[in-house]
Amino acid sequence: MKYTELEVWLETRKLTNLVYNKTKVFPKEEVYGLTNQIRRCAVSIPSNIAEGIGRQSSKETLHFLHISRGSLYELETQFYLSLDQNYMSANDFEIIINQIETCKK
Repeated sequence: MKYTELEVWLETRKLTNLVYNKTKVFPKEEVYGLTNQIRRCAVSIPSNIAEGIGRQSSKETLHFLHISRGSLYELETQFYLSLDQNYMSANDFEIIINQIETCKK
C-alpha cells in the first residue's frame, strides 16, 4: 500500500490544509512567529509519516511515526496559545482540535 492511501496520512493532509486556511487570519506580526511555527509543525506531520513509510526497517518507520505523533501534540498546544491570544474563534479552535483528535487515533 502506498503511503498516500493510508487513512492517517490522508487525515493529516486534511489537517495541514485546514491549518493553512485557519491561520490566514492571524495577525501580520505573527507571520514569522506563531503562524510560521504552526504551519511548519503541521507540514511536518504528514511529511514524517511519508518519510517513515519510506524507511527500510520497522524501527526507523516507528521512529518517524512517533515524531509525527509528537508533532500533533505540539500543534495542539500552539492552537491553545492561539486561542489564548484571541487569534481565532472558539468555533475554529474546536474544528482544528477535532481534526487533531481524529489524527491521533
